[in-house]
Amino acid sequence: MDRGKPGSKMHVLSDAAGLPLLVGLSAANTHDSQALKPMVLGHQTRHDPHRGRRFKPQRLHADKAYNIPELRKWLRGKRIGVRIARKGIESSERLGRRRWVIERTMSWLTGCRRLSHRYERHPRNYLAFLGLAAAICCYKRLVRLTT
Repeated sequence: MDRGKPGSKMHVLSDAAGLPLLVGLSAANTHDSQALKPMVLGHQTRHDPHRGRRFKPQRLHADKAYNIPELRKWLRGKRIGVRIARKGIESSERLGRRRWVIERTMSWLTGCRRLSHRYERHPRNYLAFLGLAAAICCYKRLVRLTT
């Protein structure tokens, strides 16, 4: 936590291919781990009426900022596999094989000129542009797959 730090942090929940599923925004002086629960709860699971079951996230890959025992226990209670680097035990290099996907997604989102610097005064406007950028990323991916 950086006390008194101005600005905001983007939080992105993406699939294994890097498509942004859910975007969020928080103040820059709050810890990253506080945004994890709302992001996971905000992700809507898909229901298959033929099989009568829900599809939920199987695994969560995150960096060391999310390594809090309470969050690990909460995710296990939701039956979501946890792959979070532990401080002092695992190096960041081992998770690099999976984490580059979210880093690439963040790069796609900040590639929009409006999001590289925060020009908006109100957070709802910035969040709206962030959602629009995520929709554009999904659209570009869809066009690339269909052509």
